[in-house]
Amino acid sequence: MTRSRFHLAFPVHDLTAAREFYGGLLGCPEGRSAETWVDFDLYGHQIVAHLSPDDCSPVSTNTVDGQAVPASHFGVLLDVDAWEQLAERLTAANVEFIIEPQIRFAGEVGEQRTCFFVDPSGNALEFKAFSDDSQVFAR
Repeated sequence: MTRSRFHLAFPVHDLTAAREFYGGLLGCPEGRSAETWVDFDLYGHQIVAHLSPDDCSPVSTNTVDGQAVPASHFGVLLDVDAWEQLAERLTAANVEFIIEPQIRFAGEVGEQRTCFFVDPSGNALEFKAFSDDSQVFAR
């Protein structure tokens, strides 16, 4: 079965900075673009950075497992190896994390590796990997 892909459009204050962050740091291949937007391939998903500086603002947070998690965020569920490689790359690049790479819900149902950081426009991203992928939606 082929897994569906998602499409997400989000505001950025500067397309050059978005290209450096998504294309350079995260390694997302660039797709089509125009003066006011750029498509990126985020692990097979289409994300689109739209130039809209007035819509870039800090997000509020909610408490999850004792930590302040940005209420508005996006990212990808990776396998453990890919997550560890990404976390190492981000750490080596001195990314300022909102939540450092760590294991959340250790020893519990839904145990996962996670990290949060923001792009240059303040959009929060979370990348995570479940220890047991069958527990993604476990209660």
